[in-house]
Amino acid sequence: MNVIWIVSDTFRRDHLGCYGNKEIQTPSLDAFAAKSVRFDRYYAAAFPTMPTRADHCLGRWTACFMKWERLPRGQVTLAQVLARSGFHTAAVVDTPFYVRFNMNYDRGFLTFIEVPGQIYSAVGGFLDTRRAWRFEADRFAPRTFTRAMEWLELHRKEDFFLYIDAWDPHEPWDAPNYYTELYWPGYDGEQIPPAYSRWQDVPGLTEEKVKKAHATYCGEVTMVDTWFGYFLRQAENMGLMDNTAIIFTTDHGFHFGEHGGLFGKLNRAEPSATPMEDDASLSWTRSPLYEELVACPLLIHMPGVSPGACKGLASAVDLMPTVLDIMGQEVPAQVEGRSLLPMVRDTSAKGREFVISTHPFSNPGDSVRSVDGRMRADTVGSDTTITTDEWSLLYSVSGPPWLYHVPSDPGQEKNVVDQHPEVARELHQLLVKFMRETNLAQNLVEPRLELKL
Repeated sequence: MNVIWIVSDTFRRDHLGCYGNKEIQTPSLDAFAAKSVRFDRYYAAAFPTMPTRADHCLGRWTACFMKWERLPRGQVTLAQVLARSGFHTAAVVDTPFYVRFNMNYDRGFLTFIEVPGQIYSAVGGFLDTRRAWRFEADRFAPRTFTRAMEWLELHRKEDFFLYIDAWDPHEPWDAPNYYTELYWPGYDGEQIPPAYSRWQDVPGLTEEKVKKAHATYCGEVTMVDTWFGYFLRQAENMGLMDNTAIIFTTDHGFHFGEHGGLFGKLNRAEPSATPMEDDASLSWTRSPLYEELVACPLLIHMPGVSPGACKGLASAVDLMPTVLDIMGQEVPAQVEGRSLLPMVRDTSAKGREFVISTHPFSNPGDSVRSVDGRMRADTVGSDTTITTDEWSLLYSVSGPPWLYHVPSDPGQEKNVVDQHPEVARELHQLLVKFMRETNLAQNLVEPRLELKL
């Protein structure tokens, strides 16, 4: 069995029609979901971009022993396991951190194709490919899917694992205007960068501008869906649907004004109108991991398996062993994730007791890399969310926890920690159990043994 694994960065689950959205146009993914198993409670583990890719590569709770950094020596990647077993391992990516700045996330891929240009910096001298754009096909998601289709033309008859990583719909949101016009009639082309804070705290930002930014994001969602559809049609034309499992997911979501005006995925300690990449003095403050960020879409198509919806809890660390299981390979002993193949084959199968979604663990005052890979101070330490079938506890070492009853409050608008302190304590103990089982460093464990109710 071959596997194609597609990651579309920053793709909010609640923006897909197959997950209930009635306004945003995602016909290709919705049609794919109709013949796939849809996971309704799949969550990010390490957060954000590259920590998630480490989870994908290693199938481990990497937030417990890694930051945003190179893959450590001695850690065997998914691509390495498959390459050693004779599969052609290939990756086509435009997410810009796989090999830049001496990162080594190409480890194990026999073919590694990078579509360059996603990050432009006049100071750093990166190539600004956007200046040469004339057509939709010049943009990143179209180019990434096109390169993947070209690779398939040459290698479709081999035994292969193909990993596709499109950074869209990550900002900057610059799909052709006609996509944004679907959601903002008369769109004037204005691009609005995220605040990475409450929009109310940034001079010049208004609720109307946040809504326009969201429309540009939705335009990118539909563009990604369109090119996913082209890719899937080619796979169908090649006859690959009978011998190839296809996975679609993301790394995390994004805030567009929820929870009091959050606009981004982390929060600056000093809100500013200065673009984040130009702000050398920036530091991070509490950045809670709400459902909009960590509840991710996961669609798995398996030849011969009936479509359905799985309600059990699953984590990003589970995808690596799932791929190995699908491809008939032994899972290395160091892998901590669990194969989701039993849940794919039986959607009523029980999921995890709980899942952990977290920034790589850090204490107040530590310096961390996040978002753009730059080292910055974390003033309050990492945020962690513990999720069970019913509850979600947003934990911070620097402040009180927030507790939400997800079935009755899916938008996490009502903090009920005062009404249910016993539930908060139970979920906190799950975090303590997790830290001990993953051998988290003691200096990171000790501050988190306390629940500040």
